[in-house]
Amino acid sequence: MKLNKLKSYCKINLSLRVIKKLKNGFHKIQSFIIFCKIFDEIFIKENNKEKDLIKFNGKFTKNISKSNNTMINTMYLLRNNNYLTNTFFDIQINKNIPNKAGLGGGSMNASTLLNYLNTKYNLKISNKKMIKFSAKIGSDVPVGLKYKNTFYDSENNYIIRFKKKINLFLLIVKPNCNCSTKLIYSQNKSYTAEYKKIKFTNFIDFFKRDTNDLEISAFKLYPKIKELVLYMDIQKNCQFARMTGSGSACVGYFRDLKSARRAKLLIKKKFPKYWCKLSKAM
Repeated sequence: MKLNKLKSYCKINLSLRVIKKLKNGFHKIQSFIIFCKIFDEIFIKENNKEKDLIKFNGKFTKNISKSNNTMINTMYLLRNNNYLTNTFFDIQINKNIPNKAGLGGGSMNASTLLNYLNTKYNLKISNKKMIKFSAKIGSDVPVGLKYKNTFYDSENNYIIRFKKKINLFLLIVKPNCNCSTKLIYSQNKSYTAEYKKIKFTNFIDFFKRDTNDLEISAFKLYPKIKELVLYMDIQKNCQFARMTGSGSACVGYFRDLKSARRAKLLIKKKFPKYWCKLSKAM
């Protein structure tokens, strides 16, 4: 049976505004999201075992539950809704993206798998239904259905895609701590007004002035993150530095590759045990 290889790309929150707390206990957030050329690899083929076999490989598998993860939940939803019945799969995920980092690794795995199965097996799930369907797996999953620059409003899963390319080099660093998304949101006291109509005449200046509201609680809970962001921000020609998602990974944004490479060397010297990768915005 043919083995297919899929790439599941890393997502980055350029900004994240917490607008308000909803009656259901969750928060309404608005975020601008981009993708970069760091990816997990998903290998998938049909099997004749009458059950799906899902396996994770790599050094970032430690905190992944074997009984409750985005891949298992994706297959369960597809089967429970009768999109897949008599076809079963071996699925292997090589994890190159750290988890508990705000990089959306597990969510992007799910959206990549959904897209593949919907196309390859002609499941005929409409775009509108895919968004609602994928949101049941995880709040970030709808974002990864298209690898385009995205504005995301978590209330009603409102998504706008942008054609404009963001020509930046991204220095992504994860400190040796794992953030609890639930804890960070529970400690959050920072709320920001909703975005109004935005014109990207100078997007660098716009995002320099923007925020990730979750940094305030993350910095208190995990001082290593604050130290890292401040150090990244003072690197030569770094346009700005910010935590992505609910952390713990932080991103320095550079216009030129030379400056990004220089910053990477300095950061690896100061924080030798931190995961550190240089990439380009897609």
